[in-house]
Amino acid sequence: MSLSKPAKGAILFSARIRKSEIVNGIAKLRRMTWFCCFSSGFRLLTSEYYPSMERWTYFARRLLLVIPTFIGITLVSFGLCQFVPGGPVEQMLLQMRGVGSGGDARLSSAVGAISEDQRKALEKHFGFDQPVLQRYWTWLITNRIGLAVESYKFPNKTVWQLIKERFPVSLIFGITGFVLTYLICIPLGIAKALRNGSAFDWISSVIVFVGYAIPAFAFGMVLKMMFCGTTETLWSVFPVSGFHSDAFELLSFPRQVKDIVAHMALPVLCYMIGNFAVLTLLMKNSLLEQIGQDYIRLVLAKGAGLRRAIWVHAFRNALVPIATGFGGVLTVMFAGSVLIERVFEIPGMGRLSLEAIVSRDYMVFMGILSVTALLGLLGRIVSDLAYVVIDPRIHFQSQ
Repeated sequence: MSLSKPAKGAILFSARIRKSEIVNGIAKLRRMTWFCCFSSGFRLLTSEYYPSMERWTYFARRLLLVIPTFIGITLVSFGLCQFVPGGPVEQMLLQMRGVGSGGDARLSSAVGAISEDQRKALEKHFGFDQPVLQRYWTWLITNRIGLAVESYKFPNKTVWQLIKERFPVSLIFGITGFVLTYLICIPLGIAKALRNGSAFDWISSVIVFVGYAIPAFAFGMVLKMMFCGTTETLWSVFPVSGFHSDAFELLSFPRQVKDIVAHMALPVLCYMIGNFAVLTLLMKNSLLEQIGQDYIRLVLAKGAGLRRAIWVHAFRNALVPIATGFGGVLTVMFAGSVLIERVFEIPGMGRLSLEAIVSRDYMVFMGILSVTALLGLLGRIVSDLAYVVIDPRIHFQSQ
């Protein structure tokens, strides 16, 4: 049966249309396939193989959260300092009333009658005539979180100048104690894990727990009594107090280093004793948990030695719980220890904060508190960074 030419033309035309539709459909399907592969591959690269984008988002969010958290901490603390009795106005009024207590009746009577105008003048001088929120804004922005304000106790020095004088001392003590703590506790925890249940494990545990049970300041007083010559029948090996000797500037550099080390030995030992037991047992238990995992058995079953299984595979994973304290170095090196610095009379940040609290020097106290809070918040982020460095498999994506 033969078809006419118009019929053949219609059939060929419809075939061409179907062919073009099929070609266009295949091209569209190919483009969709490439788009899906690209999007899924990009997501795979950014989340698993190259997780920097997702982690950068997390850390950027954490950094942004530092701002409202810092404002909340400082606002509550600033409000409490403004309403606690015994502030700078009351302190100044007590000083004014106490000027004539030595026996001058005319001066005593003159000072005793403090008018309301004088009180308002003092409140205006210290800024207490303004609303609390306005005072906080002035402290936060104008006075740069209080660092540009003059101290109540030291009128000729700003808060930043006082912090700058004491900061190097606390920095040296804090970093030295922090580094020595980890350098001793991590190897000791590993040794205890490898000798679990042995005599070494039991004896070291007893020593560690006895040291942990003694408060740091009490331990410092005992060390000072035994090794600083405060008791005639005991030894006089280390200096009694201070950060360096009075003739420190006249000594040569090696003798200066020796002098500072001698002054630092006992205080640093007190700094270390507080976290010694916690870090040692945390390292021990973490390593024992990793040794009991299936992947360690698999490594040993493949013929690897125990040393390789522990140091190459288990050790790095066991450091993850230890990394929680890495961010604490920022706070430790700044804040110092109040009681230890008090016992050994060290001119550090801890002693400065105690003096500010006792003398109601709110500006110095708030300056130290604000910087310590800021470093503490940043320290939490440093701990998360340590997690990622130790174990790159850790991600912060919500499931």
